Amino acid sequence: MAVRPLSLGILLVLALVSTLSDAARRVDLDYHVRLLPDQDQAEVQIILADGAAVRGFDFNLGQREIYSDFEADGEWIQETPGRGTWLPAPGKARLAYRVKISRERKDGRYDARMTDKWALFRGDNLVPAANLDNVDGIDLVSRLTFELPEGWKSVETGWPRVGKNRFRIDNPSRLFDRPTGWMLAGQLGTRRVKLGETQVTIAAPVGEGVRRMDMLTLLTFVWPQVQNVFLRDPPKLLVVSAGDPMWRGGLSAANSLYMHADRPLVSENGTSSLVHEVVHVFSRIRDTDRSDWISEGLAEYYAIELVRRAGGMTEPRYLQLRERLVKWSRSVDSLRTEDSTGKITARAVILLQDLDREIRNRTKGNHSLDDISRGLMRLDRVSTQDFIEITETLLGGASKTLDTKLLR
Repeated sequence: MAVRPLSLGILLVLALVSTLSDAARRVDLDYHVRLLPDQDQAEVQIILADGAAVRGFDFNLGQREIYSDFEADGEWIQETPGRGTWLPAPGKARLAYRVKISRERKDGRYDARMTDKWALFRGDNLVPAANLDNVDGIDLVSRLTFELPEGWKSVETGWPRVGKNRFRIDNPSRLFDRPTGWMLAGQLGTRRVKLGETQVTIAAPVGEGVRRMDMLTLLTFVWPQVQNVFLRDPPKLLVVSAGDPMWRGGLSAANSLYMHADRPLVSENGTSSLVHEVVHVFSRIRDTDRSDWISEGLAEYYAIELVRRAGGMTEPRYLQLRERLVKWSRSVDSLRTEDSTGKITARAVILLQDLDREIRNRTKGNHSLDDISRGLMRLDRVSTQDFIEITETLLGGASKTLDTKLLR
């Protein structure tokens, strides 16, 4: 008996049923955060629309004991201070707790701080990392909502805004979508611009002396060069800043970065801390096996190189800057370390500049260090051996620059 082909109408019905089936597997996961400046805390609620969709969350609470007052629909198990497990109840389920916001470093500076007018912090600390054990076929749709104190005007995050003080959290590389990155709430001043396909926001508390337009101008100036190297257009980039007693440096996250208000956009030695952190955001290169020289060296290399390519540095000034780096890092005899120092990073920059020159010469200008960087971006974590192998593959043989005791 002949098999009749399915009619167009039946195919449309089947497609609709399939679509509805896919939609039925989507479960809302909402984060509700109420900021409490008088207590230097945030009250966090994780609300799961259907507790049966998840068998459990195994949270890494860290060693600082900043979380307290856990209440759960279902079961909360915390046998050690550093770990806790939530087994959600069926139906709508909620886990509530409190988290301390301000974080003082050993030098008396803060890398997270809450005052009566504003709060600057990492979303990574609002919701701790967790191993998620969810039911097969379930797609959790995550959103973050802030409840602000009276008088606080706004909140900024590195995630797309989907309502007043509400953001969509979607990280395709992770099973558990949590609100990571830098965040700032309170009485804020902001500047916004679209660079390429990226919505860039510069935000700082009012009265902190932050040069928002200077930052925006520098980013606009170097942005085409950043895109040419890393071939990425993140949907959003948030830059947050504040003055003392915040930590006097810069720190990046996947979709945002922090820069102290007094940090020069271009320092006297010719490098740019702002561009350095932007490179971290775009490249997302993470290292392993005592190879921190790779991520830090590349960020500093491009902090110089991108400004140079954009026309912000003459050749004599570039050579003068290189000579300073050579003198400063002369005592470095190895780049291999878990945490790169300033001198080690400077020596890594010299090596990378030499390597770029070797690649361009041996490939007759067809390739450069940019190609190595793009290759590294494809790896989850990068070791020194990975770096050498990618370079040798590009060159078709060993690199003279990388044949050095610095990398052993």
